[in-house]
Amino acid sequence: MDIAFLGGPLPQRGVGVVAPFDFALDRELWRWVPDEVSLHLTRTPFVPVEVSLDMARIVSEHETLREVVRALHAVQPESLAYACTSGSFVGGLAGERAMTAAMSQASGVALPAVTTSGALLAALAEIGARRVAVVTPYTRSVTDSLEAFLREAGIAVTGRAYLGLTRRIWQVPYRDVVDMARSAVVGAADALFISCTNLPTYDVIPQLEAELRLPVLSANQVTMWEALRRIGAAAVGPYQALLDASARAGTGLVVGLPVEPFPAAPVLPEVALAGQPFVETEAYDALEPPPPEDPLIT
Repeated sequence: MDIAFLGGPLPQRGVGVVAPFDFALDRELWRWVPDEVSLHLTRTPFVPVEVSLDMARIVSEHETLREVVRALHAVQPESLAYACTSGSFVGGLAGERAMTAAMSQASGVALPAVTTSGALLAALAEIGARRVAVVTPYTRSVTDSLEAFLREAGIAVTGRAYLGLTRRIWQVPYRDVVDMARSAVVGAADALFISCTNLPTYDVIPQLEAELRLPVLSANQVTMWEALRRIGAAAVGPYQALLDASARAGTGLVVGLPVEPFPAAPVLPEVALAGQPFVETEAYDALEPPPPEDPLIT
């Protein structure tokens, strides 16, 4: 059978993605990617450490980044993306810049390189947001580090909610993400950021934007948006303010003016308000019942 008439396969452009060893949401990344672009994923080496500041430092070590980027070089990506929020904010702004420089240099051809935290700052600038509510699956110490990174970049955190997880974050259901988002948006925020590339978010973004009338950014969304933008391609997806100016207008965002908090969501000050105390509990399995004294984890 002559199949020469088919031509192809069509030329593919590539984005190289470096993810932590425990990253489990490959398919979610692909959902933002246009058909003409392929993702080439690799992971940092396994280490027996749970999600923490220590793990963030380990998976962002420059020598590790150089090794995995060299492996990606074989498939000739046009840009590089480090898909980990905590690993790219744990060293502050200077640490994030050093990571992108190390990745770009390791490619051998000075490829454009982005990190999730750097992409977050670019996305906030794109939508004109200076005040942000934050949702994370992390412990308090890791969440504090994210807030410090944003503060260093001139971004105010108006409210926050976090789960206190140290493992199996990819198994958190959408309903818990939505509940945290409702709890975190308690003040005059310009946008909501859902942190962690291992936390599923793709399908909840349009729902939350319509409900909260705020642009909603997520770790995987901003990573793909910026990595694709660096090669002149556009991220795809449903109604999302970052990707579509008309959707952005639909959120009702007027930068610099207070945004009414969502009235139906119960406010949990001990976890939703930035700077308020949170009673630390032992790490638990996301599939097991939570400690009864924790009011947020369901």
